Amino acid sequence: MSENKTNTYEGLFLFPQSATADLGASSEHILEHLEKVGANVISFRKWDDRRLAYPVKGNKRGVYFLGYFEITGDKIATLERNLLLSEAVLRFLITRADHLTSEQIEAAEGRAELADEIKLRSERRSDEAASSVRATTRSERDSEPEETAKNEPSEESDTEPATEEEEAATS
Repeated sequence: MSENKTNTYEGLFLFPQSATADLGASSEHILEHLEKVGANVISFRKWDDRRLAYPVKGNKRGVYFLGYFEITGDKIATLERNLLLSEAVLRFLITRADHLTSEQIEAAEGRAELADEIKLRSERRSDEAASSVRATTRSERDSEPEETAKNEPSEESDTEPATEEEEAATS
């Protein structure tokens, strides 16, 4: 039985635009699939967020992740099958990366930048949530006097309507 040679591959993975809300989960999804088949990830990064040439599964925009990894040739079929079964991944393309040098592949490393972007997006989301809570609280405070004025009974309604006998007695 012949031994399988380990090759370097380039993988481009397409996610729907909704993946930008949680880039960490999307990138972890790909890395888990690669680890599951025993791939050694050399470099991985978010490649781009762009409009698609044509709608893919109803999505007009998508987020691309680019990864370089080493794996034996017999594991590629397993990886592709797992990615096809994944509902999160819209499309993927895996090719051999023989045309690139190891320096070029290592220069494509972008996990630190991806982690920074994930952190910034989560901070922005928490700031937006906090500001929307404060805005709601302020608007509730501003509208409170109006609502209480509407709910308070007026002086006219405090007195019961006079009966016919009382009207006759006063006249």
